[in-house]
Amino acid sequence: MTQEATPGTMEPLIPGTRTASARRFRKSLRKDSSLYLLALPGIIILILFAYLPMSGLILVFKNYNFNDGIFGSPWAGFSNFEFFFSSMEDALRATRNTVMLNALYMLTGTFFSVAIAIILNELRSKWFIKITQSVMFFPYFISWIIIGAILFSLLDYDKGILNQLLQSLGLSQMDWYSSPWLFVVILVLANIWKSAGYGAIIYYAVLQGVDTSYYEAARIDGASRWQIITKITIPMLIPSIILMTLLGIGGMLKGDLSMIMGVTFLNPLLLPTTDIIDVYVYRTAIRSGEFGFASAITLYQSVFGFILVLVANKLAGWYDKDSKLF
Repeated sequence: MTQEATPGTMEPLIPGTRTASARRFRKSLRKDSSLYLLALPGIIILILFAYLPMSGLILVFKNYNFNDGIFGSPWAGFSNFEFFFSSMEDALRATRNTVMLNALYMLTGTFFSVAIAIILNELRSKWFIKITQSVMFFPYFISWIIIGAILFSLLDYDKGILNQLLQSLGLSQMDWYSSPWLFVVILVLANIWKSAGYGAIIYYAVLQGVDTSYYEAARIDGASRWQIITKITIPMLIPSIILMTLLGIGGMLKGDLSMIMGVTFLNPLLLPTTDIIDVYVYRTAIRSGEFGFASAITLYQSVFGFILVLVANKLAGWYDKDSKLF
């Protein structure tokens, strides 16, 4: 005999009774079983490599040593954080450099990616567009070690191509690897060369989904090409630009260690502008085996990045409710 719920009371959870949410889930599972099966590998990978490793956050509060392991090492409290913030000048410099470089990468990268996508969208030669896409996409797969070697052949003081060119013109040579602020420009240009093509492909794909009737109506009304770009093309790209920016802001405090190591070779003369948080952690913690300190800074980066995403998402919601991530 089953117990019936009276009006105004909650239905009792009797074994074998399915709640409304459970029934909806089972119905959705039957209806979209192929989609759930398609998403299953990604979900498994996400759990194995994103959520399960979070148990290692306990290392942040441990004085880690190899003999005792993660869970057997003695507790250290917040000393790993204190080690980073004890030298406030270095901590602030690393944080400032990380935010500054990532902001420059994001602004310049977005600008050039959007510009290239618009140019491709205005072209009519399909074969030229395909060749251009392949050429622009290729640098994205080149490692920073190779890019650093190319830059060194260009910027080396004695045998660099640029200094030899300056010398042939009767100008004085430049010691590029001892100019911290000049190297910020070099890093930004290198990042544009490597990643702008990849971003352009994304924005160009968005433009391919725009209804062509908008452009045809604008041409019939006598709009110029510049007016079409500013009144139709760019507004159509704004939601995608906001989305890509929000995704990028989450990593604002995470620097590209391989980029700095490959391009600057961790030159001490360039540290005033290239000593990002990841480089600072590598120099002071990884080399000496202080994994607890390295984990503490990683947690600091993640929490700070999460806060930035929340703030940026709120601002995006004020501009356009449909542009928010959540």
